[in-house]
Amino acid sequence: MDSRPTAERLRFSSFDLDANTLYLATPHEGRAAYGRPSWSPDSGSFFFVSDEGKEFLGVSLYDIAGQGSNRVLDFSWDVDTLALSEDGALLLAVINEDGYSKPMLHDAKTLKQIPDIALPPGVTLDAKWSHDSQYLVFSRESDTANTDVWIWSRKENKSWQLVTSPSKVSREVFVESSLVHYPTFDAREIPAFIFVPSHTEGKKIPAIIHIHGGPEWQARPSFNPLIQYLVYRGYAVAVPNVRGSSGYGRTYLALDDREKRMDAVRDLEYLHKALEQRGDIDSKKIALLGGSYGGYMVLAGLAFQPSLWAAGVDIVGIANLTTFLQNTSAWRRALREPEYGYLDKDQEMLRQLSPIYGIENVKAPLFIIHGANDPRVPLSEAEQMAVRLKMIGKEVELLVYPDEGHGLAKLKNRMDAYPKVAAFLDKHLMETAN
Repeated sequence: MDSRPTAERLRFSSFDLDANTLYLATPHEGRAAYGRPSWSPDSGSFFFVSDEGKEFLGVSLYDIAGQGSNRVLDFSWDVDTLALSEDGALLLAVINEDGYSKPMLHDAKTLKQIPDIALPPGVTLDAKWSHDSQYLVFSRESDTANTDVWIWSRKENKSWQLVTSPSKVSREVFVESSLVHYPTFDAREIPAFIFVPSHTEGKKIPAIIHIHGGPEWQARPSFNPLIQYLVYRGYAVAVPNVRGSSGYGRTYLALDDREKRMDAVRDLEYLHKALEQRGDIDSKKIALLGGSYGGYMVLAGLAFQPSLWAAGVDIVGIANLTTFLQNTSAWRRALREPEYGYLDKDQEMLRQLSPIYGIENVKAPLFIIHGANDPRVPLSEAEQMAVRLKMIGKEVELLVYPDEGHGLAKLKNRMDAYPKVAAFLDKHLMETAN
């Protein structure tokens, strides 16, 4: 799962037609992220999103004549969607505020905010203005609705849904999350979305911690069918954005780099503590589930915190950071070494951070799912973990899909895998739950 764009992968260049010259529009030092440009009607300038020299992604304006850019709008959260109207009058910046989308409309000339734009709650993506600037069309999703197309009327300040994806499951079945922040070992507050099934009054239920990939990624209140499936089956599901997640600024993003990797794993330990304090969670029946980097976190939790977890589900996860870096695609290695460590100089650190070297500590049963054609995290990562666990008499199951790559892209495979995941979790959490 990719990180957000960085200077190494996305830079703005501009072509001067008169001079027949291509020049770099955003010279800088160090890492920086940039978003897609939005051109002014006269093509004399463009707005774009960047965190160059800043903690958060804000809005900059590049002037072609002056061949320079200025930061024009700063916020306390990242801007993740930017839309300039075709007449150049209106600029919409959608802010990622703790995972939720917050629309902020501005006069594009004065940059003065136009208050109270009524977009529905959830996650707003891919906004586009109509030719007359009277309507805004956008994609929107939430915990209880997958991505659909909406439209906003400027005159009425009202939004309505244009397209509704068909669903054989009643929308009333789906559960909305609650956003919480829990303290971790260094007094930092870690955000997490908590899903709790309805009708659990007076009962303690098992819980699953669902860990996103990346690691430079962010869990948001968007539709996840596996989470909803597990909640429907009676599990509470906690979805944390542990340190290293995107969306919370550059400092937070770097808190798990290289030798700090175990600090992110410790955030899982403190999420367990937070769940222990709830009256509706059976603290002895908490499992880990994650894909890609989230799969690494599952394996790390089971290996380095063995007394905490009742079970683990690893989907295309990393067992050995050294063999992962050696065997992944070359482009992927160049991207991941700054995050995990370098093969030529960090061998001891990579070993210490690799779950395969803590395998003797594993107590919980483990279910591993992997694609045979995975170019990012090769199948050998799953195979070495499964073989070693079986050799020392631990409970492990490996499910390999010969027609999959990095994850479960095909519906038929998801329909096969998810019931098996549920059966595995039921066996180890539900059948012995209080």
